[in-house]
Amino acid sequence: MNVGYRVELSQSERDELTALLSGGRHAARKLKRAQILLAAAAGASDEQIAATVRVSGSTIYRTKRRFVEANLEGALSEEPRPGALRKLSGKEEALLVATACSKPPPGRARWTLELLADALITLTEHDGLSRETVRRRLAENDLKPWRRDMWCIPKVDGEYVARMEDVLDLYAEAPDPNRPVVCFDESPTQLIGEVREPIPAKPGQLERYDCEYRRHGTVNLFVFLDAHRPWRRVKVTDRRTNRDFANCMRDLVDIHYPDAPVVRVVLDNLSTHSAGALYDAFPAPEARRVLKRLEFHHTPKHASWLNMVEIEIGVLRGQCLGRRIDDKERLISEIDAWERQRNADHAQINWMFTTEKAREKLRKAYPANES
Repeated sequence: MNVGYRVELSQSERDELTALLSGGRHAARKLKRAQILLAAAAGASDEQIAATVRVSGSTIYRTKRRFVEANLEGALSEEPRPGALRKLSGKEEALLVATACSKPPPGRARWTLELLADALITLTEHDGLSRETVRRRLAENDLKPWRRDMWCIPKVDGEYVARMEDVLDLYAEAPDPNRPVVCFDESPTQLIGEVREPIPAKPGQLERYDCEYRRHGTVNLFVFLDAHRPWRRVKVTDRRTNRDFANCMRDLVDIHYPDAPVVRVVLDNLSTHSAGALYDAFPAPEARRVLKRLEFHHTPKHASWLNMVEIEIGVLRGQCLGRRIDDKERLISEIDAWERQRNADHAQINWMFTTEKAREKLRKAYPANES
């Protein structure tokens, strides 16, 4: 540091540094470099600058040197830092990725950072390898071998596509009072009570409740949702048997849509969701009477997301059921209040996925006739 660098600023450079210090959000290091340059241009010594700006002599030296040898931008910006050499070569990193994607060793359910480090020491010439090195290389390749996702892998074939497009076309139709489209599904719900009374919220303190709870059994929610008008209905039952399903279908045609010649029902592939359930529950003439006014449209297997009522059930759980309710009668009362308000607000599901979009987005999944 025997070389003395002299800082001389043009008026435009001085104005730029003054504007930088006058406002705006900038890195602290950049602001200190600007102060160093202005002070040096004003004739301050390195000792004075170090005491005023509170930086080391080496920082002052480097800033002045970069200004003289490069330019103002070079003096204000960070110099590239070499950092330590990478522990793993390209081939070794590829070996790490391949190992992480393979089956774990016998007796272990999944790979861990320690297991991968030990495996790489065995497979390479490294004497040691830290878990942090392994973690960083895996993160760069977006790999987390200790995590897994469980999901249903649908078989996309002609049957899947046919059912999907059938349901999507129903949603896309104009509303028809004589042939309404009703989405139907069911959802079990636990009745959960408090062991100790919660402490109400007050200014500066959240409501507090005990982690311990008491389970009071389960009930089932049958949910109806009109696809084309702002109407939904939730029926709470103790079970979800064939008889319960049959009673829901009879309520649908006799109570909720008494004037519609046919009600088209979108539902999933649960074993109780069938015409046979009505014959199990009612005498044959009654079952036939109800079925004549029903038209079932089943979603594809493993594609319950195509049933619009799934969204409504999520809203119900988020707005009404996201708390502890221990009594069936209270649950019915709370759901009825939620249902009335949501119907009064004319809330509807804004379904955007159409047959045309399905053919565009899922075109690779569509079965193709090679001939």
